[in-house]
Amino acid sequence: MKCSDDSACADALGHEALRQQLLLRALWREAPEAALGGWLRDTPTRQQRALAAYRVNGEALAARALAAAFPTVEQLVGSEAFAGLAAAHWRVQPPTSGDMATYGASLAAFIDRDAQLADLPYLGDVARLDWAVHRIESAADVHQPPEGLERLGTDDPVELAMLLRPGIVLLGSRWPVATIWHAHRQADADRFAPVREALATGTGEQVLVWREGWRPRVLALAEADARFTAALLAARPLGAALDAAGAGFDFEPWLLQALQHGWLAALLPCPHHSGDDER
Repeated sequence: MKCSDDSACADALGHEALRQQLLLRALWREAPEAALGGWLRDTPTRQQRALAAYRVNGEALAARALAAAFPTVEQLVGSEAFAGLAAAHWRVQPPTSGDMATYGASLAAFIDRDAQLADLPYLGDVARLDWAVHRIESAADVHQPPEGLERLGTDDPVELAMLLRPGIVLLGSRWPVATIWHAHRQADADRFAPVREALATGTGEQVLVWREGWRPRVLALAEADARFTAALLAARPLGAALDAAGAGFDFEPWLLQALQHGWLAALLPCPHHSGDDER
């Protein structure tokens, strides 16, 4: 659109933005279709047909976007049921961005509130894991080795901060969500046996999600390892994280695993333990 007058151009852009906003609200049924009168050029009958077509297309787009982000959830409920779930979610929580890769953050909470899914009580947490995996795929890729690793041999742990890579997520669930997630990515005939056993024994899992190269990774952590990792993610000093992990925590195997998988970003002196503070 070309405008020779800046104020006229601004008015035209504002007019178009308002028209698009009203159209979107009508699609999401937040505003009556009559509110579009005067903003669309078609007759009322053609407007209704166009809105109906847009709604169908919008629901289909939402279903495709959510299926890409929540493949485990889709497998658990089936493609047809998932399409209905996606459409229902789209009506209640429509996209707020044109980037559909960012759409779906509220699906887990929506699942938790849906009485029709009560027979799958773990589904909401599986959705949270799917979403964490989906989001980690766009996390920053870091190649350099961790900074300051030599400080482990020279500094007191209470004076160190151990920083993990950006994007790493720790999820806690009363359900075996990592076991469920992995089972749906295997082809063995008995791949669901560990899931049935974990559900029967009421096993919950603390799950770490990170990206190794271009590949998202999912790992169930031991309780002590999870407490330690959670403390680091909460920016607690290394000494405090060791205390939080408890007596059963073995730091050396955790560190070797962290180095192998690239969890560590840096080991830095804690600001509040500087020499000036000690005096």
